[in-house]
Amino acid sequence: MRAKREYRDRSETQVAVLDALAGRRDEGMTVFELRSRVDADIDELEDALADLKADGLIEATDEDERTVIVPEDHAIGQYDPEEEESLLDRLRSWLGR
Repeated sequence: MRAKREYRDRSETQVAVLDALAGRRDEGMTVFELRSRVDADIDELEDALADLKADGLIEATDEDERTVIVPEDHAIGQYDPEEEESLLDRLRSWLGR
């Protein structure tokens, strides 16, 4: 499971966070766990988490004195990178987005 296609045009860090969370969608991840899986400094990670939360793509809950971040169901789905790209996807790749 990975972030749905419609959310893959976000920043590289945001997509990496969604992809990491997709693998642990039931139990979620702490910020420390995300830092170990996402290649970004803490400021980039915090900005990405704030943007994803503001857009309703993740949820943060307090569990046993720690904050656990889980993806919203509508943000995660089947994504096959080998699947034929749409024209829009090819344009985005060509433009470097």
